[in-house]
Amino acid sequence: MKTTSIMIVGVGGQGTLLASKLLGNVLLGAGYDVKLSEVHGMSQRGGSVVTYVKYGDRVYSPIVDQGEADYILSAT
Repeated sequence: MKTTSIMIVGVGGQGTLLASKLLGNVLLGAGYDVKLSEVHGMSQRGGSVVTYVKYGDRVYSPIVDQGEADYILSAT
């Protein structure tokens, strides 16, 4: 199985970090190898927060390059 990449995007306080951790735990429970990565920006001042979740049979890096995400979840 190829790895699947999910990008979760929001602003500070919208729960993007919690959402990625919950999703990661569900995927781990389903038997996938999971890697998480997060970028905080100016989250305490309402700035952007981006988290990445990669999962599959074997994941070597949590990095998702520009244009490489399979799914994008965004809060507005």
